[in-house]
Amino acid sequence: MKKLLITEKPSVAMEFAKVLKLDNNRKNGYMENEEWVITWCVGHLVTMSYPEKYDEKLKFWRLDTLPFIPEEFKYEVIPNVEKQYEILKTLFKREDIDTIYVSTDSGREGEYIYRLVDQMIGVEGKVKKRVWIDSQTEEEILRGIKEAKELSAYNSLADSAYLRAKEDYLIGINFSRLLSIIYGKKLAQEIKEEKASISIGRVMTCVLRNDSYKGKRNTKFCKNKVL
Repeated sequence: MKKLLITEKPSVAMEFAKVLKLDNNRKNGYMENEEWVITWCVGHLVTMSYPEKYDEKLKFWRLDTLPFIPEEFKYEVIPNVEKQYEILKTLFKREDIDTIYVSTDSGREGEYIYRLVDQMIGVEGKVKKRVWIDSQTEEEILRGIKEAKELSAYNSLADSAYLRAKEDYLIGINFSRLLSIIYGKKLAQEIKEEKASISIGRVMTCVLRNDSYKGKRNTKFCKNKVL
């Protein structure tokens, strides 16, 4: 039986491949030898679905559809990375692979990236281990593989990642729509555009700067796209 190791990025997979002697065995989206199969994500492969995937009517932004809080969240494969997702799906389903070494980045986001793929594919009947390393040196990679814990040991971290993502999603979807409906027309006039939307999000900051120039106040607005 073989072991499958999955990283978050192709470049990281190459480092693991060098250590495990697979760097000359590259195939379409993965590498393989007699003992190991190494593959990779390309960042996020799966994302949360937009409201219109729950109900086509939610494609239109209206106050009477807010707040949008689904009872069960939906997820989907990101179209431009679907090819790599399908490669992972095929590898995860292979009968000659009995163990998966999760080697996405050591942190909450890396954990989330793998868990979404696992959830979407529905990986069952495999032993799942978590490789947690602080660098990509040969010594650290070998140590991480040797000392890999059961993936379930990181369930609390995964729960935290899911909660953070849902919070970001709900804040972004609801407040972006709310403020765009209320203030979108006024903002469009200010920035001399036909339409304008206001994007709200945890990692999105709109900086308003007041400059004094010849006694006049000059306000800079950010023009953001819809989340």
